[in-house]
Amino acid sequence: MTVLTTARPTTARPAPPSTAHIALARVGVELRLFARERQQVVFSFAYPVVMMVVFGSVLGGDVLPGGVPFPQYFLAGIAATGIMLTSFQAVGTAIADEREAGQLERLQLLGTPPAAYFAGKAGQVLVTTAAQLALLLPVARYGYDVPLPVDLGHWLTFLWVAALGALAGTVLGIAVSALPGSASSLTTSISAFAIVLQFFSGVFFAFPELPGWMQQVAAVFPLKWLTQGMRSAFLPEQAAAFEVAGGWEHGMTALVLVAWVIIGVMVCVRTFRWRRADG
Repeated sequence: MTVLTTARPTTARPAPPSTAHIALARVGVELRLFARERQQVVFSFAYPVVMMVVFGSVLGGDVLPGGVPFPQYFLAGIAATGIMLTSFQAVGTAIADEREAGQLERLQLLGTPPAAYFAGKAGQVLVTTAAQLALLLPVARYGYDVPLPVDLGHWLTFLWVAALGALAGTVLGIAVSALPGSASSLTTSISAFAIVLQFFSGVFFAFPELPGWMQQVAAVFPLKWLTQGMRSAFLPEQAAAFEVAGGWEHGMTALVLVAWVIIGVMVCVRTFRWRRADG
């Protein structure tokens, strides 16, 4: 006698979400987390505007070599330092806080790929940077008569410089978050380094007027090139003659910023950790 058996249908398990899908979801999560930090939001958006108002009011009548009004020259620097604030500074301190609070460990347990986490931070920074600049530029234009980029070419320069600068700052912020120490000590170190770098990079002063050794040190870091790229978008073409190299050096600017993005990604891959070093 033959016994017939009926095979039970197997239920296929749904495929896990892809890294790209998780990364896109992380962008939304990161934006919501950023919006909840009210002090960080206010500081990120108010700092460039306040600096523009203060320096524009105090030094608004000064004219730099080439006949460029100080507010017009300064706008490039404050836009660049605002990007550094929302990327390098904010990302580095946020990740340190998240790691210390155990949030990163929970993400690891949920199977979040590091690449998706990095992409979420980068997406949040790009959106935040766009909003920050959208607030700063009208203040400079209508408050201090600073001309905005004159044509499509200058606007495109403004966009690619801002995007590369934001990406470089993001990956470097992720990289420095792996340094040893508590979140509070790391926040202090990142903030101090950022302030010093602003002075070295020609954010508050005309870069050619800085001592030669400062210029050489600044040329190693991306903020100097981000600031110079911003000047090329906001200043008239004849102002390029007053740069140290006698030109805007767009090729070098792109090369340095891309190099820092690559270096930052390599460092992140090798050093990023979900848990505290003492954990």
